[in-house]
Amino acid sequence: MSFPSVEEQLAVLTRGCERIDTLDELRHKLAASQKANRPLRVKLGLDPTAPDIHLGHTVVLRKMRQFQDLGHKAVLIIGDYTSRVGDPSGRSKTRPVLDTAAIEANARTYFDQAGRILDTTEGKLEVRHNSEWLAGMTFADVLKLAGQMTVGQMLKREDFRKRFETEVPIGVHEFLYPLMQGWDSVCIQSDVELGGTDQTFNNLVGRDLQRNAGQQAQVVMVMPILVGLDGKEKMSKSLGNYVGVSEAAHDMFGKLMSVPDGCMANYLTLLTAIPEAEIRTLCNPAQTHPMEAKKRLAVGIAATFHSPEAVDHARCEWEQIHQKKAATGELVVPADTQTVVVSRELFLDGRVPVTKLAVHCGFAASNGEVRRLVAEKGIRFNGEVVEDAAGLLVVKSGDILQRGKRKFVRLQVD
Repeated sequence: MSFPSVEEQLAVLTRGCERIDTLDELRHKLAASQKANRPLRVKLGLDPTAPDIHLGHTVVLRKMRQFQDLGHKAVLIIGDYTSRVGDPSGRSKTRPVLDTAAIEANARTYFDQAGRILDTTEGKLEVRHNSEWLAGMTFADVLKLAGQMTVGQMLKREDFRKRFETEVPIGVHEFLYPLMQGWDSVCIQSDVELGGTDQTFNNLVGRDLQRNAGQQAQVVMVMPILVGLDGKEKMSKSLGNYVGVSEAAHDMFGKLMSVPDGCMANYLTLLTAIPEAEIRTLCNPAQTHPMEAKKRLAVGIAATFHSPEAVDHARCEWEQIHQKKAATGELVVPADTQTVVVSRELFLDGRVPVTKLAVHCGFAASNGEVRRLVAEKGIRFNGEVVEDAAGLLVVKSGDILQRGKRKFVRLQVD
């Protein structure tokens, strides 16, 4: 096996990193790996607490793929046992406990979606479930593990400290979570652990436990949290500011075209392989029109998950809808827009309530969600913003109801 030089590897691996504990240790490990002709074991743990992953999750997955491309081995830990506790990182209250069936279903989805980014060929990827070593621990084993950290050390962690100071309950089992994740590193003898900034504390615990076990401490590489499409909060399904990796090409492309200008450098650095000098050019409006820069971003990311034909179709559709509307003011809808039948039962004095129509069309799950969308100017009727969630609409066949910039339905009155 032939590795690139240490400095060549570092140039790739340090891109976008927010923190490395420590850079000197990473350089030493890379040099030792090259000398011994042994790939580093690079760990990433994923707790399957939700059925899908989004682009925020792919930031660390892309970093792991870079290690693979440089000749190292990825060790993906499916946290089927840590999921039973729930990661307290960034949480203001205890997470609900998932049942085993939900964890197993989510784990299958996680692996399928992570496999779109990672090299899954034999020898490049090792997939482990932490129930392999955690499920068989005796109570004496747990006590021995718990004895390796103090309550004082745990309370240095910001989320625990805030909850303690404000008298928000902290379950004793939550103190075990960092130890469980750290024990994963001991059991698979990781050389490097990857994570987001919210995982820094957990990953550093792994270093301590490895030293206590007589192993060489892993290098911890922390990646920034990807900001969501709102440009404010971290990307999250619960906040609705996410791009899912399993979304259709046209939905993914359209969402990425709405990335705020101020987030473009972040997205291009963390989600593409575009050279940094070129990123500076793309993010300079004097050199590149922002719309063209966003197209470059959207095409580059969508191409990771979809065929070239699907991405090209999504780009052409977006241009047809949005650029034609900007030039002519004409409302353009996709050719494959779904038709929704509006029955007479929804009418009230010859008109249809906004809330009933939006829910009926699948744009919202409840009247409350419709009111929020209307307040955010997220619902349009025949191209015009709906201003009153309590209002009534005169609906006829052929009318268009729209949510956001990408979801359209054609109405047919029954």
